[in-house]
Amino acid sequence: MGQKTHPFGFRVGITEAHRSRWFAPKALFGELLVEDFRIRRYIDRRLNRTPPFAAVSDIHIERTREELTVIIKTARPGQIVGRQGSEVEALTADLQALTGRKVSIRIIEIKNPEIDAKLIAETIGDQLRKRANYRRLLKQRCESAIQNGAKGVRIQISGRLGGAEMSRTFAQRLGSIPLSTLQANVDYACTASFTTYGALGVKVWIFKGMYGEKEEDYTSTAAGGRARARGRR
Repeated sequence: MGQKTHPFGFRVGITEAHRSRWFAPKALFGELLVEDFRIRRYIDRRLNRTPPFAAVSDIHIERTREELTVIIKTARPGQIVGRQGSEVEALTADLQALTGRKVSIRIIEIKNPEIDAKLIAETIGDQLRKRANYRRLLKQRCESAIQNGAKGVRIQISGRLGGAEMSRTFAQRLGSIPLSTLQANVDYACTASFTTYGALGVKVWIFKGMYGEKEEDYTSTAAGGRARARGRR
């Protein structure tokens, strides 16, 4: 049996902050947990699955007694804001109707989408649906990530690759990815691509360097300052 763990879950509370930041009594916990899931699913369907695609990478949720704050990390903030803020106002109204609470939305721009694991995985999945050559595709994505500042990248796809009769796994790797080093900033994403010949799984690992070397602007903002997990010294 392989001893594998989720790179993000492995670092939560040590070098990474939680993606949902709130406290609730035991009686309310389950209800709020399901509400968080519905918010994320709704935003993903509205902004990532229907045009114009907003390239949303991550969604953070913060709650106070009076207000629910949704922090959206995206490579295309203009698509979410819309003309004179019309789109973000409509999204806020829909989330308020969905949750029955006062909602505020904060948008954080991803400065370098070429080294964001979620966006890379979604792009690869979209290309696989269009029957792109998976070997060339993975090689191009790995080289692009390294050229844009990543220290290491690994991409793995599994399923009926190229419409083959039997499913198999193919992986491409460049640079180093220290998965067991807690101080390493490893971005990970997993998604599924539903093609005409079956579902293909796409996994992406991106090593961006050690925490503290160069702090990302959106990371500290998304964690809300006080909620930001501190790196070990």
